[in-house]
Amino acid sequence: MTDRPIALSCGEPAGIGPEIAAKAWRALGARLPFFWIGDPAHLPEGTPHAEIHAPEEALHVSARALPVLRLPFPAPATPGRPAPENAACVIEAIARGVSLVQAGHAAAICTAPISKQALKEGAGFAHPGHTEYLAHLAGVERVVMMLACAALRVVPVTIHIPLSEVPAALGARLLEDTIRITHAALIRDFGIEAPRLAVAGLNPHAGEGGTMGRAEIDLIAPVLDRLRAEGIALTGPLPADTMFHEAARRRYDTAICMYHDQALIPIKTLDFAGGVNVTLGLPFIRTSPDHGTAFDIAGQDRADPSSLIAALEMASRMARARAACSR
Repeated sequence: MTDRPIALSCGEPAGIGPEIAAKAWRALGARLPFFWIGDPAHLPEGTPHAEIHAPEEALHVSARALPVLRLPFPAPATPGRPAPENAACVIEAIARGVSLVQAGHAAAICTAPISKQALKEGAGFAHPGHTEYLAHLAGVERVVMMLACAALRVVPVTIHIPLSEVPAALGARLLEDTIRITHAALIRDFGIEAPRLAVAGLNPHAGEGGTMGRAEIDLIAPVLDRLRAEGIALTGPLPADTMFHEAARRRYDTAICMYHDQALIPIKTLDFAGGVNVTLGLPFIRTSPDHGTAFDIAGQDRADPSSLIAALEMASRMARARAACSR
């Protein structure tokens, strides 16, 4: 438990966000205080909740009710059907949470899933997603997406682009920045004094000496050699198909992958329900459940809160690690 609560933005109210927030509170209670930023009218009927006026009140309320920092929305939440008029408030909930964390009133922000399409159509949202919007709010040029569970941490160098565009998008600067940001975050936010990073190749068998592609020889290896010379513990470029079995995972703290599915397939295979999305490189801590709005099951009391619970718990651990690192 931290001495400050976690801020949880409501996400898209027509999705499963309100439901999993209520379920997470029932599971965590006073053990891990957090407060929900949103419209209490959107919570599942019968959810014990208490409106608070300042984040610190959550520390005293969490044992008996879900603390809610009220943000009125103009429209009700209809499961599976986002209301365009609510889009601006979804964005405001994120911004308010970030502001409270930056001001020191909350230990971290955890964000419930949003619908990028709904935000774009309803409020002209100009960012590809949560991560880019958070970087904008923080004034940070480059951040890194990590997916983490108990068995594995992965970082994709390129994220939401077509596979055909990955080779052109990869560059020495991008790869180097990704490794540096990841290495620093493992020390500061995960309490790992000497992080070990395993770096995947781009091509099958890591190019097999150039017979299956030269990205490993011409791009990846020179970056790794340069960073090794600075003392960063790196292995690779490695064939991705041999990096994720149990014995291999024991040899590193995080896997750096070249593209989205190379990173996300192994972690979602190992722990589909418990994965956490972490944004590295921000001046504050941000986690999120590793799933979307699940419009198809919203309002049916079927949503699994495991990933949100894991995201809140990880945010709390990261906050403690960052505080210890700063002392």
